[in-house]
This record gives sequence, C-alpha cells and structure tokens, in this order.
Amino acid sequence: MRKGKLKKALALALTGAVIIGAFAGCGAKKDSSDKKEETKKIVIGASPSPHADILKVAKKELKKEGYELEIKEYSDYVQPNTALESGDLDANYFQHKPYLDDFNKQKKTHLVSAGTIHYEPFGIFPGKTKTLKDLKKGATVAVPNDTTNEARALLLLQDQGLIKLKDGAGLTATKKDIVENKKNLAIKEIEAAQIPRSLKDVDIAVVNGNYALEAGLKVNKDALATEDADSIGAKTYGNIVAVKKGNEKSDATKALVKALKSDAVKKYINDKYDGAVVPLF
Repeated sequence: MRKGKLKKALALALTGAVIIGAFAGCGAKKDSSDKKEETKKIVIGASPSPHADILKVAKKELKKEGYELEIKEYSDYVQPNTALESGDLDANYFQHKPYLDDFNKQKKTHLVSAGTIHYEPFGIFPGKTKTLKDLKKGATVAVPNDTTNEARALLLLQDQGLIKLKDGAGLTATKKDIVENKKNLAIKEIEAAQIPRSLKDVDIAVVNGNYALEAGLKVNKDALATEDADSIGAKTYGNIVAVKKGNEKSDATKALVKALKSDAVKKYINDKYDGAVVPLF
C-alpha cells in the first residue's frame, strides 16, 4: 500500500510539473511576442517644420508596414543628436550631412546618414533694410552661428556680391575668411533658431529654410535672395535621416526611409511648400 501511495503521489507531482511547465511556456511565448511588438515602434526626433509635418505623412505609410512612428519635436539643432546618441531616439530628421559630420567631430558622437530626403533653400530676409541695394555701410547681417550653416550663409552673401571669401573657404567658411567687405557689413552670428526673431534688430538675415517656415516666412515671396539650384548649398545640404552607427541597415530604418521617399510624401512636399522644400527622390 505504501508503495502504491508513493507511486500515485509521484504521478500527481509529475502531472503538476507538466501543467506548470505548459503555462510557463505559454507565458514565455507571450513575452517574446510582446518584445517583438515593441521593436515595431520607431521614435524619431525632428524640427517642427517641415520635418515633423512631413513625418506625419510618412507615419501613415509606415503603419501599412506594421510600424508605429512616435515623433518628438525639438526646437534646436543639438538635442536631437544627443538624444539619438544616448538611445532616447531611434532616428532623427532635421539636419544635413555636413552638419552631422561636424557634430560628430565636435561632440565625439557616432551618428550616420541613412538616406537623403529633401533640400531647403537658404534665404536672405529683410529686417530693418528692405532691399539689398539699400544696405548701408556698417549694416548688420545675421547668420547662423554653427560652422556648416554659417558657411552656407556666407556663400549666399558672396553669391549676391555682398562679401568675398578667401579661395578654398567653401563649406568651412567663417566670417574670419571674409577677404572683401566693401560695405563693412557687421556679420552677427546667432543661434539658427533665434534668427527669425532677430529680424527686427538687424538689417538683413540669412535664415535656414525650416526656421523660415516656422516663422511664417515664405522663401519664394519674402526672401530678397535664395540659393540657386546649382549652388554648393543645393548640391550639398540635403536633409537626411540620421541613426546611430550600426542601425543604418536595420529593417526599421529601411522602412522609415522608404516611407519618407514614398509618392505620398513627395506629393505632400510639392503641394504644401511651393518650392521652399524640394524633394530629392
């Protein structure tokens, strides 16, 4: 009898273990599935306009591929990259390649381009002086204070005959590279996002395309001059999707770039921005 009871007890114990194991197995599968679902979410940082607006259109395209896109808006050019480097973002969309390269060099970050999406012409906008020909000697000209965007602004001023840069200055030009300034223009370096607000305090200002849009400035109507389609700026400063090095070939990154290069996004850009934003695909 004792042996029979012992066998029965062992049988019950084994049966219980199998049942518990089965439930544990189900739980593991669910956890794995949950984890898989989490990887389908993409968190991206962007400037409010036009980048975040464009991303809202891409979001619909990504949904078709099973991805959820969370868009975090930033009003400066530093935080989106530091957040990407730290892992708080999966990608960002606000900058061009020369700016990214300079940022990596200065901040020791490890960010790369995953694709070029669009180009935004720089414009010279009126402040206290309403035309370029009315600029007086000693007039104040606002330009972005970061290396690559300042160079782009100075190249535009040179194209308009307002200054001359030393040979070879190109995409690394600063105001120290100005070798001719007949009107003795005062070049005032200001954080790019703040320039539209500073228009009332300067004679003219060179404004990044996205910040002009945010401020309600129309490149085709309000600007005194813009970058030519064949300029260095047009050929070099396409806005990119940036990711942490090693993630540029991931399925999520490929899906994001594909969505941003969709026909729906191209149509939106052309219809919405009237030449102030130009698709590069």
